[in-house]
Amino acid sequence: MIYVPVNANNSELAIRSLKKKMQRELVFRAMKMSRFYEPPSVKKVRKQQESERRHRKERAMKRRMMEE
Repeated sequence: MIYVPVNANNSELAIRSLKKKMQRELVFRAMKMSRFYEPPSVKKVRKQQESERRHRKERAMKRRMMEE
């Protein structure tokens, strides 16, 4: 559960803070993905692509660290 304190009735700041936290935790993406039914075969392909993307990113970060 996401918790956002509201200080001194500053609701605008609280809303911005809530949006940032939701983006960091990928809530918006999950809501978008669950809007329509996703067949298991499509879900499997999407998860595999996400995994490959994540691994490529990690490898690139490691290479950059080694170069420095």
